[in-house]
Formats: sequence, C-alpha cells, structure tokens
Amino acid sequence: MFRWKATAATIAIAAIVLTGCAGSGDGGADSGGSGRADRLTLTAIAAPTSYDIGAGAEYGNRSPFFQAVFDTLLQKDSSGEIEPWLATEWSYNDDNTVLTLTLRDDVEFTDGTALDADAVVASLERFRDGTSPQAATLAGKEFAAVDATTVTITQAAPDPSLINLLSIAPGLIQAPSTFDDPDSATEPIGSGPYVLDTASTVTGTTYVYTANPDYWNADAVKYDNLTINVIEDPTATLNAMKAGEANGAKIVDNSAIPEIEASGWTIESNELDFQGLLLFDRDGTMAPELKDVNVRKAINMAFDREALLEALQSGYGTVTEQVFPATSAGFDESLDSTYEYDPEGAKKLLADAGYPDGFTLNMMSTPAFQQTFDLVAQQLSDIGITVNYTDPGTGNFITDMLAPKYPATWMALEQNPDWQLINFMIAPDATFNPFHSQDPQVDEYIATIQTGTPDEAEQATKDLNAWIVDNAWFAPFYRVQGTFAVDANTNLEFWPTNAYPSIFDFSPKN
Repeated sequence: MFRWKATAATIAIAAIVLTGCAGSGDGGADSGGSGRADRLTLTAIAAPTSYDIGAGAEYGNRSPFFQAVFDTLLQKDSSGEIEPWLATEWSYNDDNTVLTLTLRDDVEFTDGTALDADAVVASLERFRDGTSPQAATLAGKEFAAVDATTVTITQAAPDPSLINLLSIAPGLIQAPSTFDDPDSATEPIGSGPYVLDTASTVTGTTYVYTANPDYWNADAVKYDNLTINVIEDPTATLNAMKAGEANGAKIVDNSAIPEIEASGWTIESNELDFQGLLLFDRDGTMAPELKDVNVRKAINMAFDREALLEALQSGYGTVTEQVFPATSAGFDESLDSTYEYDPEGAKKLLADAGYPDGFTLNMMSTPAFQQTFDLVAQQLSDIGITVNYTDPGTGNFITDMLAPKYPATWMALEQNPDWQLINFMIAPDATFNPFHSQDPQVDEYIATIQTGTPDEAEQATKDLNAWIVDNAWFAPFYRVQGTFAVDANTNLEFWPTNAYPSIFDFSPKN
C-alpha cells in the first residue's frame, strides 16, 4: 500500500503577487522603431564553465549562453525539426558514411574574420578533441574543407544522430582566431545573434549581451539586448519574478506552478527527462536476483506510478514504462500499460523466480532526493525487497554509479533522440550501461537501426523499445514536466528537445 508523505521541500509563495511587467527588462518596449524590443531578461540555473567550445560547450540548461554568441551548423525550429542555418544544404553518400554540408557564403565572425569551411573544420576538430561533455559524440569522425563553402564529415559507420548533433553543442562554430587566446573562456568570438558585453558581465552571475549589428539573420533577433541572470535557488528565482526582474524564468519546483499562473505568468513546458530505476546488473554479477527477468518485471509491478508522480512532482508529468520518448519512432503508448501496479502479482513473480521471502538490494541515495529514495524503498518493501541504501556523497553519485558499484539505482535521465539514446543507455558500451549488458537480439536491432533503410530502422526501433520493456531492463516511473514561465509581455514557443528554450523562440508581445 502506498503511504503518502509531505513534500520535503515546498516553496512558500502564498500572498506573493507576481507582477506581469519586467521593470528594466520590459519585453514589450519597442526600441526606437527597430521592430525589436529593448531587452529580454531571463534566469538560468547554471552558468557556463567556459565559452571555449573545446572545453565547456554544452546545451541543456547552459544552452542560451552558447546560442547567444555562436551559431550552429544546423538549427532546430520551435517544433524540434531540423532546419538550415550556417549550412544551407546537406546530403549523405550512398552508404551514409560521408555527410556533405554546403555553407552560407555571407557570414563573418564578430572579429571580422570569415566563417568559411576552414573555420568550420577547425571548430569541429576542436570540439572532437576537447573535453566538452559531448566530445565523444564526434569521436572517430574526420572533417575536410572541400572548398570555401563545402565541408565533408567522414565516419567509419553510419551515425543516425549526426544531423541532430550539428544543431546542438557539437555543431557550435567558434572563431579559430581565438583558439590560442586564454581569454576565450570568458570573451567568446562567434557569429551568433549577440555579442557578450564583457564590461557589464559578472562571470558566474550576470551575462549581458548586445545584438550583433551584422548578424546574417537579422529577422531572427527580436531584442536589442539580452541579459541572463544565473539564479540557482528556486525561491530567489520566484523573488526575481515577483520584483519584475525577469521576462522568463526556469522553474525547477513544479509545485509553484498554480501560484505562478494565478499571478498572470504563462507556463510553457516539455517532457525531456524520465525518472525511475536503472536495473543495471541484468547478468546478475553483483545482484544475482536481477538476472531473472521475472524479478525485474516484479520490480516494475511494485510501483504505483500515478501516486509517485503526484507525491514527487505534484502531478506535473506523464507516467511511462518506456525510456524512449513520446517523440521517438519507437514509442508505443500501449507499452505504458505493460506493468500495472500489482504488489501481489509482483510477490508471485518473485516466488516463481525462487525468492518467496524476497531479497536485499543494494542501491545509492543522496539527501537532495531523500523523499524519492524513501518512497522507492517503501514500495519495494511492499513486495518483499529490502533496499540497503548507501550515500556515496553528492560528488560521487554519478562516479560510483558508472564505476559500477551498485546493481541498480534511481536516476533522472534525458530521453534523447533514438540513436543518441541507444548509445547513451542501451548499447553494450553506452555510458549508462556500466555492466555492458548485451543480448544478440538487441545487437541485431541496433545494427538494423544503424545500417538499414529508413523503414527498416523505424521498425527496428519499435521492436527494440518493445523488447526493452518486455525484458524489463529499466523501471521508469514517469516523464517529468520541464517548466519555463514567461511574463505578460513575452511570447515563448518552448521546443520539445532541450531543457532550456531557444533564444530565437522568445518574442515581445505587441
């Protein structure tokens, strides 16, 4: 039986009146007939570690800092579809191992140097050979400048994720003239829509940008000035909203949504991350019980997903039993009814597997998500599984997880596009497959997805997703609602493919 507990960290904003105007960040104020508003002021929860694309480039919650000053080769529109950007055309050879990109011929970096094929190749190589979190996505790829406006990317085997990668961090293009400049970490030079005002910027806290006067796509720029304030604390974010110090804010505590909406702000959302258990040790090397598929199925049946979503996310999200997202070619809504909440049925499966008295499962915990860990232990206890938690320390949580030191863990992970997800969670050498679980059928599906025709790859993705659910490699609970709020002066179309909105999808209300 599910036993409710009070939310551990509730933001008290009763009686706070959130204003619709944004003070000095008035998103509705026209700038002298330019067709743009004066300033867009946003909040973010994490600052960039470095503007050098070889060291710190990443998307997610740090994307606006990079998107402001650098262009990507390709771009995503507000619906998440790929569109031309610095590259106007792209095509593969017959075996999908060589991608040819045609570049615009009218783009310069803000230091006046040309953005040509040589500059693109230099940036791609810098990212590939650097220490950015996604550097490995370009590993093994070779880049060449055929002429001033043509670049080829050659790879040993097809990479179905490459086009998408060129629209996010791996596709960022930095002026090569800055590669040897030690100040490039804080004084970026790109070809993007804005230029960082280093005199007004306080690194780690406040980032101020002015519109690039020579931007090749001037119509895409809706504001003359952009400010991004880094505010990690949810209460401080709400106070900034209350004071009219922002036009848009990342909301990390969904329990605040009703009060925010009641105060005239608009909520935009997407669902990128799922939360649930990663049942790593499918071969039973550390926890022999997990080798039995009936045990993994019993664990899935132990969780009241609707109740967990309400208790832990105030109901903001969607229950799921799939790690593939709803945007995936492999997603099948019917799979979300594979494991109904059934403690008695779960106990029977455990008994059939030879564990009528249950067993003990070692997992990690961390104080930041203590309520989640308590509820997980409670529901597993209801079917006879005793959780033995160890707190490795916040700094070691991911390190120990991937060492691997535990057979299973709770985790929140992004639901990437299909090929990225496969190489992130499922393939034998995937980052979040630390025990290197492998199955001949899974290998066959992955090979077809990589080298088959589009129709064959789509069917293989569907089959792989169904196989993963049926064999209970994971025990997802729900997809979490990612939330962004905008004031009464600001429009936003929140793309479905990143944790933070595209800066191109904000616009002033007339």
